[in-house]
Amino acid sequence: MKKEKPIANTHENNQTPNAKKYSKIKLGVDVHADSYSVVRQIDSATPQPAQKMTPAKFLEFAAKQLELALEVHSCYEAGPFGYGLHRKLVELGIRNLVVRPKKWDEYGKCVKTDRTDALALAQHLDRYVEGNLKALAVIRVPTVQEEQKRALTRHREQLRKDRQVHEAQGRSLMLYLGLRVKGQWWKERAWEAIKQRLPGGYDGIFENLRALIALANSQLTELTQSIEAQASPQPKGFGGLTRQILESEMLDWKRFSNRRQVASLTGLCPGVRASGQKCAQGPITKHGNGRIRQILIELAWRVFRYQPDYPPVVRWKKVLEQTPARGSKKKAIVAIGRRLAIDLWRLATSRTTPQKLGLILNPA
Repeated sequence: MKKEKPIANTHENNQTPNAKKYSKIKLGVDVHADSYSVVRQIDSATPQPAQKMTPAKFLEFAAKQLELALEVHSCYEAGPFGYGLHRKLVELGIRNLVVRPKKWDEYGKCVKTDRTDALALAQHLDRYVEGNLKALAVIRVPTVQEEQKRALTRHREQLRKDRQVHEAQGRSLMLYLGLRVKGQWWKERAWEAIKQRLPGGYDGIFENLRALIALANSQLTELTQSIEAQASPQPKGFGGLTRQILESEMLDWKRFSNRRQVASLTGLCPGVRASGQKCAQGPITKHGNGRIRQILIELAWRVFRYQPDYPPVVRWKKVLEQTPARGSKKKAIVAIGRRLAIDLWRLATSRTTPQKLGLILNPA
């Protein structure tokens, strides 16, 4: 009996003119201002050697991958280059991820180059695409409107720091000249009294500093009023500026599905060391957004003063008023700040009301 020849089941035999050669292509991209290092992995094959290319060439290269594979995935680390590249890749049809930066030298080889970082990104992206969602810490990309709102509040913070820097420069120079001053020395009345005591020859320097401080101060005041005007009525002690800054950093309260996610972003959760039967809590993790953490601590002290019926304030009141130990007060105010973030999320998503939380509202 004559054996029949098996039918060749090759990709080429089944391929139509518009068929794609590969199922998935993964691109790990190490981004720099003038060049990108890119590692490509086709399906489950070994990642290819890194290629160095300009930003424009990379976009051309990425677009060509769409002609080769059914799906094209890419990722790069969040940083000073923002989300412009992400939006361009998404427009092309590529499934891009912006991930949290980390130390990719997992085995401690003390070798860190653009090529090794791109290779590690591609390898972790491969695991993520295949279902291991813990292989990468994916960052939520803000919308253009959310990014603009956040940039406005951060610009205000930069103006405040600029004013502080020039104020400190003036005080430092006065101290060098034997004059100790405090407060806002650059204001007209204070300056008239100070310059009578300064030696001659320094007037030009101080006038330049005063001009820089006055400019930063006027811009800061104008921007602060503009941000506050956008705020809705707030409970007593919360402040429109504080809420606007907090909301701009949170981006969108609705993106959280539970209170643990909110608390984790604040970095105000205690660290844990557990092994076997031993378990101990340590300092706060400081994981997440540092600006959110700072604004929550400031808000917690104001809430302690103006919201005596707020449950966390009632719970920690004795510690904050009577306990002399500084560490205990820090723990108490951190606990209030963490609970504030959760309750603000509940308010923003209509899970509760100010009345249920015991918050005193400002008069209309």
